[in-house]
Amino acid sequence: MISNICALRIFADFYMTNFLLIGVCILAGLLLRRHSKLPADAHKGVNAFIINLALPAVSFKYLPHLQWTEALILPAVMPVIIWLCGWVYIRIYASKTKLDKRTESGLKLVTSLSNTSFVGFPLVAAYFSSDALGIAVICDQVSFILLATAGIVVAMNASDKHNLTTGLLIKRVISFPPFIACVVALVLPLFVDISPLDPLFDNLAATVAPLALFSIGLQMQFDGWRKYAKHLSVSMFYKLIISPALILIVVLIFNMRGIIPQISIFESAMPSFLTAGIVASEYDLNPRVTSIVVGISILFSFFTTAVWYFIVINLA
Repeated sequence: MISNICALRIFADFYMTNFLLIGVCILAGLLLRRHSKLPADAHKGVNAFIINLALPAVSFKYLPHLQWTEALILPAVMPVIIWLCGWVYIRIYASKTKLDKRTESGLKLVTSLSNTSFVGFPLVAAYFSSDALGIAVICDQVSFILLATAGIVVAMNASDKHNLTTGLLIKRVISFPPFIACVVALVLPLFVDISPLDPLFDNLAATVAPLALFSIGLQMQFDGWRKYAKHLSVSMFYKLIISPALILIVVLIFNMRGIIPQISIFESAMPSFLTAGIVASEYDLNPRVTSIVVGISILFSFFTTAVWYFIVINLA
């Protein structure tokens, strides 16, 4: 009985702390945008810090410490499945509703990529245990690499007025700071011990979540949200319901059991990737829609992930 009470207390602490952090950061952005003299593009300065410093630090914090085994194929493949299916899902939706290219691309980013770190990590630790975070890190890094490659391709293809050439594509992708950091974080530790810098990477990486949420708050506008209600509902339906259902089907087909498939399904049920919303904003992919999708999907996910937790522990 005592152990159960302690477990519930730990869960409540994790849950409420992160829920409050989400609310405080988004609300701060909303209030400052409405009641201060911040310039209309103030979020761009915040985004620049996230993309050029904070996100690269995430790669250096986790990638050098990963040890790959065959059992971890599922969490590595999961984000790719969600990305490909999400891309097709939004393409079909866009063709039926005749969306403009920028809105379609913005929805592809925020619908097809999951928030496997900021929301995912604390919820994995709360529902399962901190020992399971190693599996969650794999999901997150693959999601991050997808954003830095395929996601940037989608964003550039929609935002560039001229034709997207192979040379330009390669130049843009390899010059994207988070992508450079991913490569360097995988290669450099093979030759140099960078562990003394871990505290620095920890502190920089810790700024991603609050600053990204604050940036979303700066851009979020609820005025006239009904105009985008259909986009919002379509995106959230895929992100919070269809995505984990797809991975659950894969797990059942291959008769997988244990903590690895459970975390893979659970992480696929996470809301829209914060950084995908930032990239959508940087490339002007209808940031009003994408920021609303990101913010509201995060809030809804605190309820839907609870449902998915009970599903995965009983079926996987």
